[in-house]
Amino acid sequence: MTHSSFANESPHQSPRDNERLEYLGDAVLQLITAEYLYKHHPRAAEGELTQTRSAMVNTNTLAQMAEQLDLGSYLYLGKGIAKGGGRNLKSLLANAFEAVLGAVFLDAGYDAAYHYYLNRYRSLPAPAQDENFKGRLQQVAQERFGSTPFYDSEGARVGTQREYTSVVFAGSEPLGTGHGATKQEAEQEAARAALQGLGDGLVATTAPKAARTPRPRKRRAPSSRTAASPDEVSAPAAETLTIVPDPEPLPAAEPEAAPEPPARSRQFGEPLE
Repeated sequence: MTHSSFANESPHQSPRDNERLEYLGDAVLQLITAEYLYKHHPRAAEGELTQTRSAMVNTNTLAQMAEQLDLGSYLYLGKGIAKGGGRNLKSLLANAFEAVLGAVFLDAGYDAAYHYYLNRYRSLPAPAQDENFKGRLQQVAQERFGSTPFYDSEGARVGTQREYTSVVFAGSEPLGTGHGATKQEAEQEAARAALQGLGDGLVATTAPKAARTPRPRKRRAPSSRTAASPDEVSAPAAETLTIVPDPEPLPAAEPEAAPEPPARSRQFGEPLE
């Protein structure tokens, strides 16, 4: 996985980077999520579909998938970005996953990319897609401190990427810090961190959940996934759709019998089996 910073510093070793694959993977990702939601939520309005798709493809979600694959360890980075912690930068990890998805599409076709992404998405911890951390923090801060929280956000360019850092305050007291590829994502992460620091604030925003039990397979536990909401801070969290499994399990490979021509990957526009 070659980042543009490495290609620029070492053109003799790697004259090309992954940006073209990222571009392709992003387009494939938008189509996969749009098709999935269109087929599985026939009664949902366009606005609901758009909001849910945004939660499925945002930087935090893709970064979690990249962390599951440990893509950070396979990134070729320029010296400056590598020293600055670029291997853990969410925006770089998200872009790396898009490049992988683009490669899957080129090598195995749309159908393989479709199932590859959705299987990865379903393996993440249950998303809290209806959580508006900024809105909840405003309620908690007004109850506890009698003031409205405000955010101090700054953006910094790391190579060709831009990363935002946001600190949320109640009065002069800092409550939490967050990072993201956009200012809005960084502020939502800061609000989430503040609610966790305040103890019961985060719990009050979600429905009761059963205690998490150990998984049968060992895997790295990605950080809690959040879905950034475009609503105003004072607005309640919008209800969004829930990602459900396909009605039928993925088709298993048929046992070999008589020689048959190789299976053809489903092309764009063809219906799923």
